[in-house]
Amino acid sequence: MSRGCRAARAVPGGADRGSVAAEFAVAVPAVLLVLALSAAALGACSRQVRLQDAAADAARLVARGDSMARAQNAVAGAAPDARLEVSRPGDLVCAQASAPSGIPFTGFGLTARSCALAEEAG
Repeated sequence: MSRGCRAARAVPGGADRGSVAAEFAVAVPAVLLVLALSAAALGACSRQVRLQDAAADAARLVARGDSMARAQNAVAGAAPDARLEVSRPGDLVCAQASAPSGIPFTGFGLTARSCALAEEAG
């Protein structure tokens, strides 16, 4: 047998050595991205609930004759960058509040609408 032709010995984990570390390095950023987006989505859900409550408060405030500034403050308390639009279809006062979702890189917004029966003057 010649010296240059030795049989290759099997090294434990030979060709696969380091593959677990490489797979882990690829998987960790993906898992972190999913966790971050999940947390942001949960925050958007919370913001939607606050915005809905604020729209209901604003509709009630305007329906009972309070100022638009007070209604806007109620909406701004839920989301500082929210916009308020008030309409009066028939005997109702409807408030629609809208704000950005707060989820980065998505660009979609949240909208909440609530109506209250207008109080009669007198």
